[in-house]
Amino acid sequence: MAVGLSPPQNLLIVQGIRLASCHSGIKGNAELDDLVLIEIEPGSTIDAVFTTNKFCAAPVTLAKKHLELQSHSRYLLINSGNANAGTGLKGIEDAQASCHQLSELTNVEVEAILPFSTGVIGQPLPVDKIQSSLPQLIESLAEDQWQQAAAGIMTTDTIPKARSRQININGQPITITGICKGSGMIKPDMATMLAYVATDAKVSQLELTSCLQQAVEGSFNSITVDGDTSTNDACVLVATGKSGVEVDSQHREFVEALNELFIELAQAIIRDGEGATKFVEIAVEQSQSKHDARTLAYTVAHSPLVKTALFASDSNWGRILAAVGRAPLSYFDIDKVDIYLGDVCLIEKGLPHVDYSESKGQAEMEKEDIHIRIILNSGEHSATIWTTDLSYDYVKINAEYRS
Repeated sequence: MAVGLSPPQNLLIVQGIRLASCHSGIKGNAELDDLVLIEIEPGSTIDAVFTTNKFCAAPVTLAKKHLELQSHSRYLLINSGNANAGTGLKGIEDAQASCHQLSELTNVEVEAILPFSTGVIGQPLPVDKIQSSLPQLIESLAEDQWQQAAAGIMTTDTIPKARSRQININGQPITITGICKGSGMIKPDMATMLAYVATDAKVSQLELTSCLQQAVEGSFNSITVDGDTSTNDACVLVATGKSGVEVDSQHREFVEALNELFIELAQAIIRDGEGATKFVEIAVEQSQSKHDARTLAYTVAHSPLVKTALFASDSNWGRILAAVGRAPLSYFDIDKVDIYLGDVCLIEKGLPHVDYSESKGQAEMEKEDIHIRIILNSGEHSATIWTTDLSYDYVKINAEYRS
């Protein structure tokens, strides 16, 4: 069950965006949608970031190519239940065939269509099921289908993930709405995650790229469930311009709202992490470099011993200490390190805090939301990573993933 996460509510339409979802037959359960179409109004700007996995899926390869050739994408075609990864040239051809069919039905250039897939790796994409469902999808496109689309892109997720924001700039409203999916195989440089965020603000191509890079760095590139980077990750940002309000990457109100929405979506993935019973924030402060801060936070987040202690609510802070000590940092002075579990100081200047007690540590570990702070007292840089515990259910989910 998701940790402190409820189904999305009050999702706002974004002028210039229409969505639809349906069950095409990729997933065996006829009650689950597995195909989503997002239509983007002409004149919108769009940018995306993708997985760094060298075995990237066929749709990733094709979407990147289409994005390079066509700066005004018109449709995002997303299937769940099949990753179309590890499928070689046939996978590329299958993704192309889906795009060609949609191109013919909508009378747009094929390069204006970006394909995305998520699901089981190594299985042929059932192109016929996708193609036969496209007329139904096109017919049912509507502005208010964000929640249905969020459900349609799910795989092992237990709950749809979506958020909306509305801000006023010079008396004019700007809307931002986004959806994402992800639960396991999560450690971005882009994870099995997909995210689609749209705003009706007017943003130039160059400024949109800058906004996306900023937002992703502090959100989807700061989460991890298991340290595995997926073959299919993608995050797309669209600005339709329909509000008529022009903003850029230096506009404080807009950037703050966008970043907050990205963080909420990223944290929703962690709260719905496979088998998760704890939501864990690991903050590293006063490091000599940003790289060292992120390296240390990820080292703790990926430690199986730390993660299983979190699951057991076991206040064995020695596991945290050991993980901190083995992080490959460029500079580390044990005598300066402080470690906190919530408000409880575990380690002060490299030694157990004099007022620490097992009962204090236990009270913090029993919480659903756990905060670990590591203060290096060596510089001015910081980083925050969000992760989960490691439970019996995580092993069960992944052991039975294809059964």
